[in-house]
Amino acid sequence: MSPVYDERTFEDHIVSSMLERGWSQGANHHYDPELALDTSELMVFLGATQAEAFEELVVRCGGSRDKAQTTFTKTLAKRIDTEGTLHVLRQGVTIEGLKFRLAYFKPSHTIAENALADYEANRLTVIRQLRYAAKDGDQGRSLDLVLFANGIPVATAELKNPLTGQNVNDAKLQYVQDRDPRELLFTKRTLVHFAVDSELVFLTTKLAGKSTRFLPFNTGSEGPGRTGGAGNPLPSPGRSGYRTAYLWEQVWDADNWLDLLERFIHVKRDKDDKGRRRETVIFPRFHQWHAVRSLVDHAARHGAGHNYLIMHSAGSGKSNTIAWLAHRLSSLHTPADPALMDPAAVAKGLEPNTPVFDKTVIITDRSVLDRQLQETVGDFSQVEGLVGRIGGKGGSKSAQLAEALSTSSKRIIVVTLQTFPALLDYLKREPTEIRGGKFAIVVDEAHSSQSGEAAKDVKKALRDLGLDADDDTDDAEGSAKSTEEALRESAAFRGRSANLSYFAFTATPKHKTLNLFGVYNKATEKYEPFHTYSMRQAIEEGFILDPLRSYITYATQYRLLNGNTEDREVDAAKAKSQLARFALLHDSTLAQHAETIVENFNAVTRKQMGGRAKAMVVTRSRQAALWLYEAIESYLKDSGAPDPGALLAISGSPKNRAGEEVTEHSINGFPESELPKRFAATQADDPAAVARNGKEYRLLIVADKYQTGFDQPLLTTMFVEKSLKGVAAVQTLSRLNRTHPLKSQSDLRVLDFVNDAEDIKESFKPYYEQAETAEADPDILHTIAHRVMHDATVLVTSELQGFADAFHKLEVQPGADDLKNHPELNRFTAPAVDRFAALQSSEEEDDRDDADLFRTDLNDYVTKYAFLAQIMRYPDAELERLYLYGRFLLRMLPERRDGGVDIGEVDLSHLKLFRKAEEDLRLQPEGTQELPGFSDGTGGADEAKKELLSEIIEIFNEHFGHDLSEADRLMMEERFQTVLAQPGVEMAAVNNDEGAFRHEFKSAMKEAVIERYESGVGFTERYFGEQDFQSSINRAMSRAAYRLMRQRNGLSAA
Repeated sequence: MSPVYDERTFEDHIVSSMLERGWSQGANHHYDPELALDTSELMVFLGATQAEAFEELVVRCGGSRDKAQTTFTKTLAKRIDTEGTLHVLRQGVTIEGLKFRLAYFKPSHTIAENALADYEANRLTVIRQLRYAAKDGDQGRSLDLVLFANGIPVATAELKNPLTGQNVNDAKLQYVQDRDPRELLFTKRTLVHFAVDSELVFLTTKLAGKSTRFLPFNTGSEGPGRTGGAGNPLPSPGRSGYRTAYLWEQVWDADNWLDLLERFIHVKRDKDDKGRRRETVIFPRFHQWHAVRSLVDHAARHGAGHNYLIMHSAGSGKSNTIAWLAHRLSSLHTPADPALMDPAAVAKGLEPNTPVFDKTVIITDRSVLDRQLQETVGDFSQVEGLVGRIGGKGGSKSAQLAEALSTSSKRIIVVTLQTFPALLDYLKREPTEIRGGKFAIVVDEAHSSQSGEAAKDVKKALRDLGLDADDDTDDAEGSAKSTEEALRESAAFRGRSANLSYFAFTATPKHKTLNLFGVYNKATEKYEPFHTYSMRQAIEEGFILDPLRSYITYATQYRLLNGNTEDREVDAAKAKSQLARFALLHDSTLAQHAETIVENFNAVTRKQMGGRAKAMVVTRSRQAALWLYEAIESYLKDSGAPDPGALLAISGSPKNRAGEEVTEHSINGFPESELPKRFAATQADDPAAVARNGKEYRLLIVADKYQTGFDQPLLTTMFVEKSLKGVAAVQTLSRLNRTHPLKSQSDLRVLDFVNDAEDIKESFKPYYEQAETAEADPDILHTIAHRVMHDATVLVTSELQGFADAFHKLEVQPGADDLKNHPELNRFTAPAVDRFAALQSSEEEDDRDDADLFRTDLNDYVTKYAFLAQIMRYPDAELERLYLYGRFLLRMLPERRDGGVDIGEVDLSHLKLFRKAEEDLRLQPEGTQELPGFSDGTGGADEAKKELLSEIIEIFNEHFGHDLSEADRLMMEERFQTVLAQPGVEMAAVNNDEGAFRHEFKSAMKEAVIERYESGVGFTERYFGEQDFQSSINRAMSRAAYRLMRQRNGLSAA
């Protein structure tokens, strides 16, 4: 074979590149297999960095240099065996009372003279074809590449050139079959093993024979941080011809590799399922490493005051990424060379070799995530006291947070968003000096954590208290501010700050998230994420499963009976909603759904994952969840079907079918906090836990709980009983996507009783690869504000100003709960409440409509201002005043008169639940998708459309009452067009009312169906054989024909 195509040529290229990037080539004969060390390189390193200490060791070994070397290498080998390679590299060893460093890492700043001298003395070497074996049976076997740090082996690599007929899979197989995991080099020395060819890279941190698990270590098909799928792109012009060149050119670059050893590679210590202690080496995936380095590099060069959106999919290892980022930010300094800094930042005063941030605050929006992140960040910490953990014992959370912010040693603080308002109140009662004025805010689930008052609370806590880099003015103690100044200041707190940088993580950014944290792309004029790891890539790389591959939709045929003696006009939209709710919560509907859920679970889910698989039922309301739970229990009792072990997850105290108030606790028989653990227990893995629980729970019925942030890899099936759209659809269905060794893609199923499959697919599209959005326009606030102030006679400018004056004097937070009925504020809101109530209770329908529109517009304004004020270039006191007043007024307005309409006596006469289709909804690569932005909401709520209740029931029955195939629809369309073409039918529409026309149309329709009998036998027989079917079609089609024909002739359809 030509040398161009063999494996050695590939190896030559890699090693040559490494030698250009800070590595040296080591020698095979310097390696000691019994110690698994390169003793020659080790001694050279010690001589260059710690000669005096080693000479003292020689003295303590009786003046024998050979004995000193033997003592050192054997003792070092023992220390590595017991303490681990990573610990020894980072912490060094003590031998014969002398402390020795085994590696020097780059300092955060380089102010001191010769600060890099020891760092530059590190010896990174690569040995080719290393004969590594100490065991007799493996003598002569060699590894393609072994990477050493100062004589200590830290990584291995097996290389394959696809031009020889072998690829990366053969390299993985070689590790599995030909490398004895009991060898000292693998068990006690090396941290990671790479399988490499010219197209792909995989790695593992533990060789375990057939149980070895390799993970992809690739950039993504379009390159790192970009939208795309699995794999690597073609190299850019002028670069190496290999797609995997990033491995040896970037990851193995000497500086980057030492940085990985110091700051990224982590040993996680925990216990397995049987309580045995274990250690797992965590090596970052490529997107994690690249994201952290990219973020840190930008922040170091530009300083504080910039926002970053990281769009990383579920399965991306977000907790680890956040932990690595937080630790980097906590010690981040600007470059020593000013030429490497952003000129604009330098012009604003950013100096070289200075800390970028004083504190790093990690914010989550749920306590469960808070605990998870605290544990992860704490595990990664290598410095005692660096991480401030808020919660648990030690006083109130706000007091703990205040202490952490005021203690210089605690540079990373993990906390829930809800703690910040309490912190402000605490600091007023217990003044504390807040150390530092520059903060990195790492936000988990950005779209829910940083909007509105929550964002202002964070900014106010970190800017108004302690040092405020945005405020260079000296406000003399006691000097009074005008209300106008106070409003401007309040508005300014919502804007961007030069001393705060947000690092916002989410898999599902919204329009406002991208505007707040995204990067503006001048070429596309859109906001986009700073860094992306797509859902597509996560699925293709096998880190998550695709919940859309097996999507089963159900439809329900209903027929309602109208028992009302009086046919009255009602709000059409509200009536349809009420009728749907009536039908969905009817005993018969619940019974059929309960049967379908139980029987599907027992037929399919029960057997999956060796009897471990679980299911979730997502319902539309607490009432629906409770009644469905009762229906399932009733079906199990009546049918004797195997019990799936149902649990109920709801909040509050809804009423059961008997009218009694119940709670999650009273139904399940144990506290809410125990539910995740009890639901996770399986008979197959933990029979003792199941015995303690009383049964095995495998079916979880939820209402607005456990639909986000709940990671249960045993979930394989979801039953959907509620409408899902947008982010809610993605987050809810993604509960199924977690992987498990016993779980495969074919196990996943969604059974949806409500949604259209294509609508669900559209909801996933923006988040499959990458989302972008246009710039939001804060000017729409003026449009909405004008409607609020002038379209209804509710607000008076003088009352808004009086409220603002009083509010400023109270010096309070707008989110404070104890101010709703404060007399000073109530004095200015009460008149508006009275005027609103008068409109709402007026006998004039226009007045009542005005009240509804006012409430809608005011709520729209308050919601949009809370976001848009954060991106406004200049604070607007007038808009801020309306916002503050509006927030309080909305809480005090009387509730809507009712949530719907009175539909009177209605009953369900027919019901049929049937399976519509099973579809594979997997998405295809379509690139970046644009998210729509805000509108100004012109017109507020849609004007209520009034229709006769009987007509609405008729429409409802037509929609839900018949299962029409596509062929049926085509035949209906054909016959409809045939009837429309008849001149007599058109004249009947022109000359008669709709009732009289219906008789003419019905006879014409029957003739059209009979004439075309042979072209649709099944449809024709159903039309004449099912009277309900015929009547429903005739009514719907005659109504449409009447309106169409009268419009043609310039007549009203009335």
